[in-house]
Amino acid sequence: MSKILVADDDPNVIELLKIYLQKEGYEVFFAENGREAVDKANSTKPDLIVLDLMMPEIDGLEVCRQIRMHSRVPIIMLTAKDEDMDKILGLEMGADDYITKPFNPREVVARIKAVLRRVSDISTDSGKQQVLKYNGLEINIMDFTVKLQGREIPFTPKELELLWLLASNPGRVYTREQLLEKVWGYDYFGDSRTVDTHIKRIRKKIGSAEESTSFDIKTVWGVGYKFEVS
Repeated sequence: MSKILVADDDPNVIELLKIYLQKEGYEVFFAENGREAVDKANSTKPDLIVLDLMMPEIDGLEVCRQIRMHSRVPIIMLTAKDEDMDKILGLEMGADDYITKPFNPREVVARIKAVLRRVSDISTDSGKQQVLKYNGLEINIMDFTVKLQGREIPFTPKELELLWLLASNPGRVYTREQLLEKVWGYDYFGDSRTVDTHIKRIRKKIGSAEESTSFDIKTVWGVGYKFEVS
């Protein structure tokens, strides 16, 4: 039974998600403020966290940052603000996805299932290649680590999954919609700028080596992205 931590200061949201998640067979824990969310994340070791952006005591962005210091647990962020900056900040702090309030609880359940399915596929698919190496770049999908010239670079889970997919198929062009479906694991409800934000951050990280690199994520204008090795 997967464990889900729901952190939100709105009792109506907590009760609504409790009904739908328990109906799906999940073990559900709750937190009503940011400090409690951090404590519950440490004590219950959830398989996924649904985290509200606007939390008392500690806001959702800071909660996400603190959790990411020691855990790669998937985080879906809830926000009442339909503003790009809030979404981008959440993704930069390490959130895997975001859902704007008001939301359909069935959508939340669908995304939770998709994320957990992706995590399960990665952890159990031991028959496939687990490490990719390109001239100083090493991507380990099982350990969820990325090293550049021997130095480990911090990656969020979704950044690593996105880089892994592209680097596993050098030269292949993926549309944003294909990347959303393959990495996020569902027909995306939001816009494709989520991919652009992640690609921008990945480029910054793998392009930070002191030595010149022979790989890059190229934009194919009007189509999408590809991993290119020279």
